[in-house]
Amino acid sequence: MANKSNVVPEARDALDRFKMEAAREVGVTLNQGYNGNITAKDAGSVGGQMVKKMIEAYERGMK
Repeated sequence: MANKSNVVPEARDALDRFKMEAAREVGVTLNQGYNGNITAKDAGSVGGQMVKKMIEAYERGMK
């Protein structure tokens, strides 16, 4: 089971908003809370979009 604790507890809301934004961008409908009903493909799409956006933000910060 995944560890749900964050190093910075206040970050949970920001991460949830980020996840919802990424899901909208790839056309995946997420609910608040448990989303065990989505396919692995959809979950991977959301995670992949989040990583893509984090890399883009990092690269912008390096310039």
